[in-house]
Amino acid sequence: MRRSEFDRAVADEFGAQGGYLLTDLALPGFDGRSAAQVLASGVPPRDVWLALCAEMDVPPNRRYGVGRLEPRGR
Repeated sequence: MRRSEFDRAVADEFGAQGGYLLTDLALPGFDGRSAAQVLASGVPPRDVWLALCAEMDVPPNRRYGVGRLEPRGR
């Protein structure tokens, strides 16, 4: 997952509250740091996305493959 895909996934799943979750929600799997702090430290966006989903009880069927744009038609 690229950072742009992560940002799209957060916006699609959490809407307007996504920005607040990234800066205010403490992620237990990362010593209570926020998603923004964890990303800034170099942790792959996919790992942060999965931790955020687990903390927010996002159903597993909405955790995988999100954030990707639809392929362009030829």
